[in-house]
Amino acid sequence: MKARATLRFALTAGLAITLGVLAALSIASRLQPPPELSTPVSRLILARDGQLLRAAPVADGRWRLPLQLSDLDPLLIDLLLTWEDRRFFAHHGVDWAAMARALTQMLTEGRIVSGGSTLSMQLVRLLEGAETRSPSGKWRQILGALALERRASKGAILQAYLQHAGYGGNLEGVRSASLAYFGKEPRRLGTAEAALLVALPQSPERRRPDRFPQAARQARNRVLARAAAQGIISGEIAEQAMAAPVPRLRRQLPRLAAHRAEHWMQRLPEAPVLRLTLSAPLQQALETLAQEHAATLGPRVSLAMLAVDHHSGEVLASVGSAAYTDVSREGFIDMTEAVRSPGSTLKPLIYGLGFELGIAHPESLIDDRPTGFDQYAPANFDGDFAGTLTVREALQRSLNVPAVTMLKQVGPTRLLARLRRAGAIAQLPGNRPAGLAIALGGVGLRLRDLVALYAAIARGGQPVALRELLTPLPHPPKAPKAAQASVLDPRASWYLTSILSGANDLNRGANSLAIKTGTSFGYRDAWAIGFDGRHVIGVWAGRPDGVPVANLTGATAAVPVLIDAFARLGAPAPFPAAPEGVLQLSSTQLPPPLRHIDQRDKSESAASRVQIAYPPNGARIDLTSSAVPHSMQRLVLKARGGQAPFRWIINGQPITHDAFTRSSRWQPDGRGFTRILLIDATGSKATAQVFVE
Repeated sequence: MKARATLRFALTAGLAITLGVLAALSIASRLQPPPELSTPVSRLILARDGQLLRAAPVADGRWRLPLQLSDLDPLLIDLLLTWEDRRFFAHHGVDWAAMARALTQMLTEGRIVSGGSTLSMQLVRLLEGAETRSPSGKWRQILGALALERRASKGAILQAYLQHAGYGGNLEGVRSASLAYFGKEPRRLGTAEAALLVALPQSPERRRPDRFPQAARQARNRVLARAAAQGIISGEIAEQAMAAPVPRLRRQLPRLAAHRAEHWMQRLPEAPVLRLTLSAPLQQALETLAQEHAATLGPRVSLAMLAVDHHSGEVLASVGSAAYTDVSREGFIDMTEAVRSPGSTLKPLIYGLGFELGIAHPESLIDDRPTGFDQYAPANFDGDFAGTLTVREALQRSLNVPAVTMLKQVGPTRLLARLRRAGAIAQLPGNRPAGLAIALGGVGLRLRDLVALYAAIARGGQPVALRELLTPLPHPPKAPKAAQASVLDPRASWYLTSILSGANDLNRGANSLAIKTGTSFGYRDAWAIGFDGRHVIGVWAGRPDGVPVANLTGATAAVPVLIDAFARLGAPAPFPAAPEGVLQLSSTQLPPPLRHIDQRDKSESAASRVQIAYPPNGARIDLTSSAVPHSMQRLVLKARGGQAPFRWIINGQPITHDAFTRSSRWQPDGRGFTRILLIDATGSKATAQVFVE
């Protein structure tokens, strides 16, 4: 009787104590504020299809990518709950049976055999940094878990755990780990991969597969063995997964479109996720292409590319440099936004204006001969002249004198106005009035401007605004009330397409691409812009610091990149059919006013007037890049036309030279502006002002 009374008392006392402890826990957990689940996560830059382009680490340098349970492989969830917390959906934050089992095993074995922490308790530890093994730390986890489960759903707790669990180094969350160790999103994990991601958070540093592959393999296989024993996977699948290798390298998280990601994150600092129009596969392909080609062009040469769907204006790829982290190539500069001399890339627009105004036709004859235009005497790239030829041939060969002739007739102001219609803002050097030199690159434009211009030409003259942001802007600009004016009429645009697509020396005989090249003065910038019936791609090559690169031309440096870039887009889209009103006639069949464009200056022939052939007015002459010592550097002076003897006067002082030769050399006394005056035997004068570096 006494023994029964003692047992009854013990049971009663034990029940009272248990109920008291539970009551105390309940009261304490209600007073305990639950941990905050909405912690900072990495900002994401996504491609048009939602694929990750780039992410920014959180403030402490950790990669903590946001995720949704719906984005995870269901097998990963099953393996996690089997391994960590089988009664997760049944308990209220604390699994008392598991706690009792763990305590019993520790007392009988003298060591910790298994843990009794639930996922909710582990999440509290992750969020608050509570200790795991001390009684006070365990007590904080219990209270926090009870408080957490009272406020948050099971799904929210599970999602938060998978977002905060450690995976070694600065990796937090299963999504970061999946990308770093397997190079894939966690929705497409294999059995072995899912099991490894379940095993790592228990000891993330000691089981890092890139440092301790054997420990990682053993931990993974224990997860697989328990999953097979519980019937989550079959024994055969478990054996196959156990035989799979573990990753031995940690990959970099996706790092595409660095310049554009940086641009939009700075412009929209509050947006956690930004979705761009970029295509991740094309962006990756063109970044690789730029890096490979830049390596063949020189140690400091960079490349930039822009690929656009000219039907919608969406930017499909934007490569700002050959390599963002390459300091020697100043890769941090986004050269799609840099203002540079466009070389000959504006010639199509000049001729297009001539077609539109009825001044010229592709088969009109035009002269390429030494010609002066009010103190401006352009020459061709090779120093030679082609004589009389068609406008089609003049544009395909990118001859200079015919282009300046046409610009003189259509007017530089009209050219700049049409550029603005295309969305391009030209920057004139020194804010001087527009002159004929803009035909050959005497103006500043960005690669983005040129791509917008050629997109308009490809669309039959209709401009399209380039865009690369799919995420709605917080304050979008108001749509224009009236339709935007055309850049060219459809006939002129079709003529240009037919001419540029027939430049067989550029597109290797395939008339499915329309291509124009450009090379700026001094070999500083090499350009190639091309389009088909759907896409337009622009390529720039050069040094970001503007230093000349010997023999860097659009045809040799940029066109091969352009051709390879189009190959990565797939089969070219066909050009549209000819619009109404197109005249497909030969030179002799044209109406008399269109048969021959006479560009000669009737007031004075080029042969009778003295001209400064070199250096051209307004040029910047870089003598510092020469290997010749400074004491021996000379500025070349060349005369054209006029009658000997010639007198050269530099900055008001005559120079000593052979007066009966058309060339001379002068040694500058330092950098700065230099005024040049040339006088011939008849008293005819020519002047130029250049800047010597």
